[in-house]
Formats: sequence, structure tokens, C-alpha cells
Amino acid sequence: MDMSTTWRTIGGDPLVRPAALLSVAVACIGLAYGAQTVAAGLPWWFAPALAVTVLAASSEMLFVGLIAAGGAPIVAFAAGALVNARHLPYGLAAAPYLGSGPARWARIHLINDESVALALAQRDVDAGRRGLTYAGAGIALAWPLGAAAGAAVGSVISPEALGLDAVFPAVILALLIPALREARTRGPLVVAALLALAAVPWAPTGLAPVIALFALPAMRLVRGSWS
Repeated sequence: MDMSTTWRTIGGDPLVRPAALLSVAVACIGLAYGAQTVAAGLPWWFAPALAVTVLAASSEMLFVGLIAAGGAPIVAFAAGALVNARHLPYGLAAAPYLGSGPARWARIHLINDESVALALAQRDVDAGRRGLTYAGAGIALAWPLGAAAGAAVGSVISPEALGLDAVFPAVILALLIPALREARTRGPLVVAALLALAAVPWAPTGLAPVIALFALPAMRLVRGSWS
């Protein structure tokens, strides 16, 4: 199969469209991420470099957010690493879709929230593998490019002037709203919010969100004692 035939085959795959839409959405978030990174005083290349090497939007956003709030880099790194630990269960769920050989190692770097979700939504392993590959590859390009564009814009125009400073809270709120509908996740989220609010008056700047993460083991302990 020559290259033109390969591209026609991929272009006709129904999974290309949802993967492309996911990539565009991630690029838009990357735009705000890059602008906020520059606004936090970090160099313009930091956001795209982190986007290429880490490729985990939520942990990168948390890291930059804590730095922007005045938090210590070591605290921001620990918080980002803790959030990134979610890739362990993601990796287990994505294992059937990774294939074998060199392609498997390439797909491992493409594991993220969106690519795994698209893979798991398919009815068979082959379709899931294609979904993970398309979404993962698209996001691997869109996230750094969006971050680079945002850093370039943020270097000449204030993110606040474009309203990009509101994107982080809006994205986080959008991610939280579905979880608030389920009793299983509503409790930990409420406890996390209360812990963060209680920590604000006394905790060092940027540490309150990290303290909120203790809601997970706390709720696990409470539920275990009641069962």
C-alpha cells in the first residue's frame, strides 16, 4: 500500500472526525495554557517544551497555576506528579489497544484522557487501537502547537486582555460539573473544596490545592470505617 492509499484509508475512517475535534479542543486549551505560562514569568519556550515531553495537560496546568500563585517549584512539581499518577490505571485500561513492537512504545506516549476515552468507546480492539492512535497523535501535535501559539500571544498581549485568564477556571469547572452529578464523586469534591478553603488563610501560597488532594484518602478511610 503506497502513501496516498494509506492517507485515503485513514481519511475515510469514521474515527478521524472525533479525534480531530478532540485535538482542536485541546489546542484551544493549549492557547490559554501557553499565555498563562508566560504571564507567570516563565520563558516562552517552557510551555511547548513541557507539552512535548510531559504531554499531560492537567498536571502541566496545575504546575504552572501553582507557580503563578507564588508556590514553591518543588510543591508544584509534587502536585503535578501526583495528578499524573492517574496514568497508571489509564495504562492498564489502554493495554489491549497498544499493539506490539515499536508501535506499542509510540502509543504509550500517546496515552491521555481523551485518547483512552475514545479507545474504550469502541466495540472492538482494532477500532479502539485506531481511536487511541488518531486522538493521541492529534493531541501530541495540537497541545504543543497551541501552547506555543499561546506563549507567543502572551508575550505581546496580556492574557487578561483576551480573557484567556478565565479559561483555566472554566475548564476545571467544566470537568467538575459531570462529577458533581454522581454521589460517589460528589462527596470527595466537596471535602476537597472545604479543605482548600480552610487551608487558604494559613497555608503557603499555592499549597491549598495540594492539601485538597488529601480528600481522596480521607474519604476512603471514612467509607472503609462505615462499611
